[in-house]
Amino acid sequence: MTMEKVKAKKHLGQHFLKDESIAKAIADTLNLEGYDTVLEIGPGMGVLTKYLLEKPVTTYAIEIDTESVTYLNENYPELKDKIISKDFLKFNINEVFEGKQFAIIGNFPYNISTQIVFRALEFRSQIPEFSGMFQKEVAERICSKKGSKVYGILSVLAQAFYDVDYLFTVDETVFIPPPRVKSGVMRMRRKENYTLPCNEKMLFSVVKMAFQQRRKTMRNSLKSLNLSDNLREDSIFDLRPEQLSVEQFIELTLKIEANAV
Repeated sequence: MTMEKVKAKKHLGQHFLKDESIAKAIADTLNLEGYDTVLEIGPGMGVLTKYLLEKPVTTYAIEIDTESVTYLNENYPELKDKIISKDFLKFNINEVFEGKQFAIIGNFPYNISTQIVFRALEFRSQIPEFSGMFQKEVAERICSKKGSKVYGILSVLAQAFYDVDYLFTVDETVFIPPPRVKSGVMRMRRKENYTLPCNEKMLFSVVKMAFQQRRKTMRNSLKSLNLSDNLREDSIFDLRPEQLSVEQFIELTLKIEANAV
């Protein structure tokens, strides 16, 4: 295979990985427990796909670029009937997976990578594992802990349901064309008990509302919730959002729920 077969398209955020050892290392981040199906997002010309096909799982690939779809069909007969020529962000996952468990992996387009994570969180009951390559700063943000300057919405919501690990950094030079930033590979493994004690929609709302005004205390950023004076006196409201752990956000959500009763 030659990398010139498919031209990288800027509007799709394509940067084709050319280093086989990195592709294999990304494929090897999957533990393959609790599922027998993997969905690769944005396979391009299949540098990662080939290593997934060596594993004891059924591999599907979703690709929006029609030129890449043609290339994959011509070069990977093992993917026959398993290439989904659609946009992952708009695709109804259960048209194919019908409620079953599957992992997600990919060298994700950087311009939509955070949207991919949010979309995966919507289907967390079906996705026990999520692994792949992001812009380094995004991977670090997802894995960051409270107190970090990059700790934010995605950090809290991903870590509420998954154990997350930043695995390794990838240099710009191993892509065609090279991006202007370094990349990072991270993995999310769903917690054994990922059902939260609080209302999950409420948690999402509280976290997003808090970090949209991250320099303010929780008392000020959640002002629009019309909380009781008694609740607003709780010391947790003296903190700024980056000072709250995932567990504290869940605790806060429970208190807000009780306040609304």
